[in-house]
Amino acid sequence: MNPARTPADRLKALAGCCDTVSLKSVVCEVCAEFGKVTRIDILTIAEAKKRQALCFLRLESEAQERRLMTSLGVARFGNDVLVVVDLPSGPYMSATV
Repeated sequence: MNPARTPADRLKALAGCCDTVSLKSVVCEVCAEFGKVTRIDILTIAEAKKRQALCFLRLESEAQERRLMTSLGVARFGNDVLVVVDLPSGPYMSATV
């Protein structure tokens, strides 16, 4: 992963995913510079023409999660780090991974 990439660049890489399997793979790749993803749950939502994926994840330590949150500009939801990804319109993705 190129450390010069901005958080927006990292999140744009996620937006190109069309299914939960590829999204899970790219999320793990984006997060790898901060630590190993130990758990990831992906929920997809659709409203009108807008589709999003809610990626709830955990890394090996809270320190790694804090660095990830700071770098990507994402927040915590409960105990999980929440990454919201805008998805391309088209066929619906499976509900969870």
